[in-house]
Amino acid sequence: MQAPKKIAVAGATGRVGSHVVDVLEEGGHDVVGISRATGVDIVTGEALPEALEGVESVIDAATGPAPEQEEATRFFTAATRNLQTAGERAGVGRMVVVSIIGADRFTAGYGAAKLAHERAMLAGPVPALILRASQFHEFVEQLMAWGRRGDATYVQEMRTQLVAARTVAEALATLATGEPAFEARSIPEIAGPREESLVDAARLLAARRGEPAKVEGMTDPADPDGQLYVDGSLLPGPDTTLAGPTFEAWLEAGA
Repeated sequence: MQAPKKIAVAGATGRVGSHVVDVLEEGGHDVVGISRATGVDIVTGEALPEALEGVESVIDAATGPAPEQEEATRFFTAATRNLQTAGERAGVGRMVVVSIIGADRFTAGYGAAKLAHERAMLAGPVPALILRASQFHEFVEQLMAWGRRGDATYVQEMRTQLVAARTVAEALATLATGEPAFEARSIPEIAGPREESLVDAARLLAARRGEPAKVEGMTDPADPDGQLYVDGSLLPGPDTTLAGPTFEAWLEAGA
């Protein structure tokens, strides 16, 4: 049985971070939750050195307050600089970061900000492992809320391989604790078990909840990366770890 480790989770109250905390605690590890709710700010660095005392690994699952490229990039680079600096001083052995499948193909937007995040982490003094994940099951509801316009809901046309946040959290925890899970390669990927349409997933969710709004697919002609969503460029590669339930099975399980 593996000895318990002390692991910090940045973004501990977020969509993925909260699952990471649960997975680690279920495994008997000592978890340090890092978020503004716990009094630790990774952007300003407030209370971060104290939070990382004795920590062996850091899982960075924090997300910025806005999806726009410039603001998101500022958030990720500032947070990374502080985590790397404080982590080196505290003797942290590794950083594990959750990113997005296809981040290296984006030229703008949030995807480009995540690529900047990856590069900043990999350039830091503490060794970093990047895990690229497909879009989360939980993301569908958020997109629907953003896209509501009157009696219709507009959702980005996208080929994806939706994955549960809990499944991603389990993979992050495995990487942080040093248990072998992936082949030795620089940036592993994790995705759900099959390709799905984001619009169809939204329609399924709406039907399950009895929502009257009609779900319509849309594309943004002004988005320089718009083609990536529809041509399969953001689907996982052949070496990707496929895990967890399909979106429909996830809904049926009561998510």
